[in-house]
Amino acid sequence: MDNVYLLSGYEIEKTPYGEGLSIKNLDQLHMAIGCDLSSQKKVLSGRELRFLRKQMNLTQSDLGKFLGLSSQQVARWEKGESEISGPADLLVRALFIQTAGGKLDLQELSKSLEETDAPMSEKNFYEKTIQGWKPRKAA
Repeated sequence: MDNVYLLSGYEIEKTPYGEGLSIKNLDQLHMAIGCDLSSQKKVLSGRELRFLRKQMNLTQSDLGKFLGLSSQQVARWEKGESEISGPADLLVRALFIQTAGGKLDLQELSKSLEETDAPMSEKNFYEKTIQGWKPRKAA
């Protein structure tokens, strides 16, 4: 995703093809990003939905079936051709939290997301800590 910025946990390495980027514990970073996205009080964007879907190893068809919709509807959301509906947004978040092994209280998640009109963050920062990758709010 083009709005994710790493504050630490990476190294720039020289390769035969030029400079490359090595990220430490990439799977853990992806999990931190997914958990952060799942708890943000804003409607998921198409690229965020696609990120969560891929982290759950689901095809557009799989996710569509889970939501009772077509794969084409999922594709339209991911392309930004239409906005994801509230119930589908909630279910995708819940499915990710469950897939990630987190504690899921659907009523609590729904209440925490009731006001999804929070401004969309242009940049999301993540930092590698001793406890693992963590989101960090911009100063």
